[in-house]
Amino acid sequence: MAFGDRRADRVHFEHRYPVNLMGVDGTWRRKCVLLDVSTTGAKLEVEGTLEMLGNQEFFLLLSSTGLAFRRCELIRVDGTEVGVRFVTEKKKKGRPIA
Repeated sequence: MAFGDRRADRVHFEHRYPVNLMGVDGTWRRKCVLLDVSTTGAKLEVEGTLEMLGNQEFFLLLSSTGLAFRRCELIRVDGTEVGVRFVTEKKKKGRPIA
């Protein structure tokens, strides 16, 4: 069921699912736990300081090797929990290239 202005249903996890946040430039990394996820965003519990999230954009690394990831933007901060929106490539308007 969608909540507030969310357009996508959320999936909540029964067990803690460890993931990482990493700066777009790769200069910082934070451990966190994925609390819930949808096709458009996620809610995370971050370990440690949140000051590096002032960058607004970062990667959510879903695998330990970093091969599965999503580019995110910060939506809200509530204590140690953060809400993120997945950044998707915007489609350009115009005629298709033939």
